[in-house]
Order: sequence, then structure tokens, then C-alpha cells
Amino acid sequence: MAFTHNLGFPRIGAKRELKFALESYWKGQSSREELKAVGAQLRQRHWENQAGLDHVPVGDFSFYDQVLDISFTVGNLPERVRGFHGDALDNYFRVARGRSAESAEEHAACCGGVAAGEMTKWFDTNYHYIVPEFSAATEFSLDASRLLEQLAQARSLGVKAKPVLIGPVTYLWLGKAKDDSDRLALLPRLLPVYAALLAELAKQGVEWVQIDEPALVTELDCDWQKAFQTAYTALNTGKVKLLLASYFGQLQDNLPLACQLPVQGLHIDAINARAEVDRVLAQLAADQVLSLGVINGRNIWKTDLSSALDWLEPISRQLGERLWIAPSCSLLHVPVDLDSEQKLDGDIRSWLAFALQKLDELTVLATALNTGRDAVRSELSANQAAIAARCASPRVNNPAVKAALGKIDAALGQRGSVYAQRAAKQAQLLKLPAYPTTTIGSFPQTAEIRQARSQFKSGALDEAGYQAAMQAEIARSVREQEALGLDVLVHGEAERNDMVEYFGEQLDGYAFSQFGWVQSYGSRCVKPPILFGDISRPKAMTVEWIRYAQSLTAKPMKGMLTGPVTILNWSFVRDDQPRSVSCYQLALAIRAEVLDLEKAGVRVIQIDEAALREGLPLRKSQWQEYLNWAVESFRITSNGVRDETQVHTHMCYSEFNDIIKSIADMDADVITIETSRSDMELLDAFDNFNYPNEIGPGVYDIHSPNIPTQEHIVQLMRKAAERIPAERLWVNPDCGLKTRAWAEVIPALTNMVAAAKTLRETA
Repeated sequence: MAFTHNLGFPRIGAKRELKFALESYWKGQSSREELKAVGAQLRQRHWENQAGLDHVPVGDFSFYDQVLDISFTVGNLPERVRGFHGDALDNYFRVARGRSAESAEEHAACCGGVAAGEMTKWFDTNYHYIVPEFSAATEFSLDASRLLEQLAQARSLGVKAKPVLIGPVTYLWLGKAKDDSDRLALLPRLLPVYAALLAELAKQGVEWVQIDEPALVTELDCDWQKAFQTAYTALNTGKVKLLLASYFGQLQDNLPLACQLPVQGLHIDAINARAEVDRVLAQLAADQVLSLGVINGRNIWKTDLSSALDWLEPISRQLGERLWIAPSCSLLHVPVDLDSEQKLDGDIRSWLAFALQKLDELTVLATALNTGRDAVRSELSANQAAIAARCASPRVNNPAVKAALGKIDAALGQRGSVYAQRAAKQAQLLKLPAYPTTTIGSFPQTAEIRQARSQFKSGALDEAGYQAAMQAEIARSVREQEALGLDVLVHGEAERNDMVEYFGEQLDGYAFSQFGWVQSYGSRCVKPPILFGDISRPKAMTVEWIRYAQSLTAKPMKGMLTGPVTILNWSFVRDDQPRSVSCYQLALAIRAEVLDLEKAGVRVIQIDEAALREGLPLRKSQWQEYLNWAVESFRITSNGVRDETQVHTHMCYSEFNDIIKSIADMDADVITIETSRSDMELLDAFDNFNYPNEIGPGVYDIHSPNIPTQEHIVQLMRKAAERIPAERLWVNPDCGLKTRAWAEVIPALTNMVAAAKTLRETA
């Protein structure tokens, strides 16, 4: 008898209800009670969606981020927010985004805003978490109210609850020490809080607790491995049963450790680590549960159910009731419901499974294992037909694209001259001042923009009307930048729904959902395009918009493109060929756009690679292979232009210090990069590495509504000038401005430009 469970469910809602409730509350347009009511409604609906499972996750719902939830559960609040009054949820949002709701900040002027917590990528996904902050003085104390409230609600609804926690070792592993202290030294202080939490759950009658330790799929030194042994020896009290969950990769050298920990069950990602299952079976104790993640929780293709059963049936006979099956990881990373997609191409739709459909697949597998395949014969037959149709589809494979890939050689990725020679030519052409100012590309996506886009898609606005509306918004962006005194302008990207989706819509080999939203962070949701076939570019995608914007100003106008690695990493990617092959196809397509922009007279071209780092394998030993093809793809994209054309790239919200050499190998003339939330931590990389080209360390956090001061920006740039020659520094925000309002953007950029002028005067 195999049991079914889930590691986590998408929290945003099928119609992004959580996003809209959060943004309404933050604007002061709705009450805290109304926000909490939406949360309760979503939890109830999501539990109902999972009612057929034997164990249902509770505690996976979050108003912003599950890592931040644990920080508040264990009482690890940054010092800067401990003195604030009011509801705990408002303090939570202060850490997440620098402030809470407008109405919640009115009680005192001092509460207008604080520095938001640093944000970075959750392992190798496009989900962002708020980084825990530690110091030698960090103490912990239990606040179980959030989890207990959700557990009480679940119990009242008859949910077969399995509380979900991030484990103590992964929690410390994810965080950063703000001094020179050792995070692991905090483990003896943290473990009693976890033990008290588990004891409290036991009092509530909980049998199983899922405790997530994805750090187990990374390279761990002896101290971190020992920390796992220490932690789970301390937590093995017998009060509750622990299902220790790893995901996103293989256990490799940590496999014996994971199997020997004193827990009652172990979950492994059988999508990425299927080859390890036999070793795990051989090492698990005779009474331990083995949970296998057999449905891909990271991608949206249907599972080959017959193939999965061929593999699972012998294991099921061996383990009996000790076998649990589940998705490989939380379904946080996929959209909610494929049934909402009524406009998606029928063939492609038949190849897909979103969160609810993945749970249906899980039920089919469990039924087949427990009662035989005949009980689900029709479901298996339909599944096999869809798998076969996708494999045979001529829409997936394009011989012309494959022929173009065969012609790629090393020369395609080389600029005509080295950076120093190019820089001199670019300086003569562009005539920029010291500390040149620019923005990352996007400006606010106003209600007018969204309305015009919606009307155009519905047919209420014709193409000419839509073009006129977008040109008016582009003109507004140019006027504002001219008035601000920025040096290199952007067109504002009014016409773009998303930096990846916009390009995917114009490339052959992509398909698009209407409601396929997934959470990136907080209320920020993205709708990843579906890369189902070979990629090619039928026509120019951005040239006319950039040409129009350049016609409005004598200042340099950046052409704005998304790079091949980011398009790849922020798409649902086909799983029938290596990711590197898809990336090279994208590189050739975007290269053609770069060359068309240059032909149109654009002299500054930015190719964003915001997602370069998140594609890294989780183990450093596998990094170089990825970096080789990722960097080469960028170089193929960018390096066909003349020396005089200045190539920029942009990266945000990741840790780059340990791949700085690869970033330099990209050979972009200018890189703009996030450093504000991490307090210029990136600059530490330049202590031991002489970065050769120009760089714009982001000087203010655009994901917070807080307005940076001129003095703060000057301070950050002077810190940067201690490591990088001033003549190679740019001044810019740390990311695009589409999520901010003009009322926030104008004063922030005013201060930024004023700071640049101060730097020039005092240089």
C-alpha cells in the first residue's frame, strides 16, 4: 500500500488572489483582517484541492516567503525592526520589503521605512527568499502562532495535516552572518527552539512533520555534515515522526549521512536522483519510510506514467506501506490549474500538467500500485498517447535550426578588439561624463499601460491604437529621463508584459499560457513561457520601438534585450534535449536582434542575464560545464557588433562573488549588478580579482518603496571607488523599475542623479 503526499502547494491562488490582496493591503486600501481572510480562504481551497492525498502539507502557505516565516517562528528578527509597534504581520512586511501598509506606518514618522532584508534565489530556482541575518549575539525564541493558527484551521476542516518546516541546518546554511561569526556556532541555541516547536505540534496531535533540508543536495564539509547528525539526534524525541525532505538534486556524498539520520522517513527527489534510489533502499533502516518524488515539481510536462510504474512497482512490492510517493519538491514552482487554459494550443496543452494535474498523476500512480494497472487503464492509455504524440510532433524539431547550430564556431563569440581598445572608441562616440547615470531598462507599468494591453488582447483596441498608446508611454519615459538629467536613456519597455514572455511570444518554438502564473517573490508573479520546440526568430522584435525612442532624444538610447541564459532559465524548458542546446538556439535568435539594432543606429545595447547564476548546478564540481556553455551563449549573442557599439549586461539578486571570473569572461563593456540590499557585498570579489571592464553597482533597492537619499548613494559609490577605478564606474538602480510607481521613481532617480553630480565634483 503506497501512500501519497505533497511537499507544498502554490500559495498565490489560481487567479493570483494573494498578489492582489497583498498589494491592496500595502497601499492601505484594505485592512489587515481582510488580508488574513484571503489567506484563510486560499488555504482552505488548496487543502480541498489536495483532499485525496494521505498526508496534506500545512504551513506551506506564506504571506511573503517561507524562509522569512521560519525567521519569525524562531524569533530571529533583525535588530532594526525589534522596536516597532503594531501587529506582527506589519513587522514581517518591514523585513520583507522595508515597510508594511501605508496606514500601518502612520502611527509614527520613525516607522516610515527600514532596510529590507537581503533577497536572493532559492537554490537554483527563480523563487527569491529573504536571507536570515545572524551575528555572534543572535538568540532564538519560539513563536509558533503562525503555524498553530494554520494547523487549527486545517484540523477544523478535517485536513489530514502534515506540518512543513524548513530544517534547522538548512536555515543556518541559507543565512548570512553580519559579523565574522560562525553560523554553525548558533546551532546549540537554535535546536531547543525547534525541539519546543515539535513538542508543541505533538501536543496538537500531529503524527508526522515534514522537515525540509535541501542543503543535503549541496556540497557540505565535515562541520556541516556533523551539524546534521547533531541536529537530528537532538530532535529525535519520539514525540512526532519526522519526514526529512531533500530535493532539487542528488545526495551524492551526503547519501550515507541522510540514510543514517535518526528520522522516521526520508524524501528524495527521484526526478534528479533516481539513480540513487537503490543505494538508499540498501541503507535505510527496516522501519523507515521512503518517500520518492516521482512527479516533476519544477516543470510542466506530463509524467510518463507507464514508465514510472515500470520502475516503481518492484519498489512498492519491496517496501509495502513504507513507500510514499509525491512530487519531487513543492509545487510552488508550477502554475495551479491547466484546466483554466482554454486558449492554449490543443496539441501542446495535451502534453502539460500543472499543479492540480500533477496531483491527479500522483493519484493514478498510487491507484495502479495499490490495486493494479487495470483500475486506471484508460488514464494510462491517454497518458501514453500524449507522451507519444509529443515525441513524434514535427512542431518540436526544426531541421533548419539544427543546421544553424552545426555552424557555430569559436569566432562567433569573439569581439573584434579587446576591451581597452573598444572603450576608447566608445568614449569618443558617446562622450559620457564621469560616473555616467542610467537605469536598468523598465519604467512603471501604469494602469494606462495595462489597460491598453488588455484592450489590445481582447480586440477592443486595434494595432494602430495600441502602438500609439505605447509610443505615448515611451515618450513620457524619455521626457522624464531628460528632465532628470540621466546620461544614457531607456525607452521604458511599456510594450513588454515581461522581460522573458515578451521575447518568447515572438520566437518560434514557444507557447504561452493565460493563467500560468508562479510566484517569484512576495506579490511578484511571472508567467514563464513554454519552450516546447526548436527556437528561431521570424522577424525583428524590438527595433521599431527603440528606433522611435531614439528619435525623441539626442542622448544615447539603450536597446533592451533579454539574454539567452535568462530566457532559458525563466522558461519552462523542454526536457527532451540538453539545456545547453536550447540555450545556443536562443543565442542565435537574440544575436540576430542585436545585429538589427546596430544596423538601426543603436549604439548602446543591453543584454540582460539576470538569471545567469540561478542556472548553476547546486554542486560546485558541476559548475564549470554550465558556465562554459552559458558564457559562450552570451558571447555568441553579443559579440557580432562593431567596437564602437557598447554592450551592457545586467544581473540581479544572486551571489556572484564566486563566479566573478566567468562574469568577466562574458566580456560585456558594462555590467550593472545588484549590490544595494547586500550593502555592496559584491565588491568583496574585487579584493582578489581585477575586474577589467566597466561596472554599475546598483545603488538603491527598487523592490522596496523606500526612497534612497543622495547621501546614502554617494556613500555606496565611494565605497565602490575604493575597489574599482572611478573612471570605470556607473551609477544606476539595482534592477528595473516596472514594479514601482512614478511617485517613487522620480524622487529616487532625482537623488541618484544628484549623487552622481556630487561624485563628479568631488572626484
